[in-house]
Amino acid sequence: MKIQTITSTALLLIFSSGVLGKVSQEQANKLGSELTPMGAEVSANAAGSIPGYTGGLTANLNADPFVDVFAQEKPLFIITAENVANYQDNLSDGQKALFKKYPDTYKMPIYKSHRTASYPNDTYAKARKNATSTELVDGGTGLSKFDETVPFAIPQNGLEVIWNHVSRYRGGTVERNTAQVTVQRDGRFTPIKTRSHFTMPQYLQDGFNKNSDDNILFYYVSAIKSPARYTGNVFLVHETIDQIKQPRMAWTYNSGQRRVRRAPQVAYDAPAQASEGLKTTDQIDMFNGAPDRYNWNLVGKKEIYIPYNSYKLADTNAKYKDIIKPGHINQDYSRYELHRVWQVEATLKEDARHIYSKRTFYVDEDSWQIALADHYDNRNQLWRAAEGHSLQFVNANAPWYASITYYDLMSGRYAVELNNEERDAFTFNNQIRRKNFTASAIRRMGKR
Repeated sequence: MKIQTITSTALLLIFSSGVLGKVSQEQANKLGSELTPMGAEVSANAAGSIPGYTGGLTANLNADPFVDVFAQEKPLFIITAENVANYQDNLSDGQKALFKKYPDTYKMPIYKSHRTASYPNDTYAKARKNATSTELVDGGTGLSKFDETVPFAIPQNGLEVIWNHVSRYRGGTVERNTAQVTVQRDGRFTPIKTRSHFTMPQYLQDGFNKNSDDNILFYYVSAIKSPARYTGNVFLVHETIDQIKQPRMAWTYNSGQRRVRRAPQVAYDAPAQASEGLKTTDQIDMFNGAPDRYNWNLVGKKEIYIPYNSYKLADTNAKYKDIIKPGHINQDYSRYELHRVWQVEATLKEDARHIYSKRTFYVDEDSWQIALADHYDNRNQLWRAAEGHSLQFVNANAPWYASITYYDLMSGRYAVELNNEERDAFTFNNQIRRKNFTASAIRRMGKR
């Protein structure tokens, strides 16, 4: 099966308009008809291997999101190093590289495609409003007239697609208990367990404050629970919408020094917390932060096998030692489906600095989540590949990642985020106040 470049109303806009941001009301009226409320194509693909969109999984706030609704399904086929040549057009360069590096163990089980992404009705309404009002400002580093969720449901360039990922709805507010795991070449690992809170300012118990929240995309705080040598270290972020006008505000609390410090360097290619240098700060959540160091080219829409409906990787009965293997995760726990994605290529600006000279992102059309990301070094050689294993959290009526894998193709090491052995891995809609995202709050959190 070959990659198909999709000709659609949304794609035609890329070439017919030089305007950044909002579209006409006539174009926006396609949302909810030939386009889904989030801007994906409603129709199936020509081969029928990608189904038409019928609304996604039904929201159920009392349901367990980790119950596998497709447990009875078997793979349609499995891609291995022996037959990978037959599927080249539907794979990313990173996936091809993994087959080449691990020909005896790496595989991709391909399942029937299900378009499960779904959001609350008020989120759809805000996406529709944003489509005709939101604009890129300051050369694309920020947004104006933006309300909470996807700003560009009908994107006209690569930067707008990336903004859709960065600002997508993730359940409003959530507490997570996660294991950040770095894996050595021989498979040895030590989980670093964290507890974090994420909220958009609209969902604070105190309510949205225009004076303090107007340029805030979200608040985030993360505390390390184990191992003992890291316990009590806390990381706080106030993520701004326009990070050039107002840079990301970050603080750290070091439990050994018992001090809170500003952390202005926590951005771009600074090493991510608890990753042993295997991922950069702006690789967290597949991509985050200011986009100003890259030129963003929208290659087009393609059909790619991406991680999707990743229930096995979220299975609470699975153990980390069963999932984590040398070189890559145990692919028996993975699930791939054929989906339409936006391919965006980011190239480093001549006057900018970053350890990645080029990055290719594959963004799911239904959820606006980045599914795959390939990262190239300054010699333009493929260095790292990341996969976002997604899941529809029916109890939050929002897609998010069950796990993210970050593979270093040169060293043979990798990092992976897992939740299987964690109690209360995701808790949505919990009440949290603005005071929980202050320097004094992280000092209290960090006390051992």
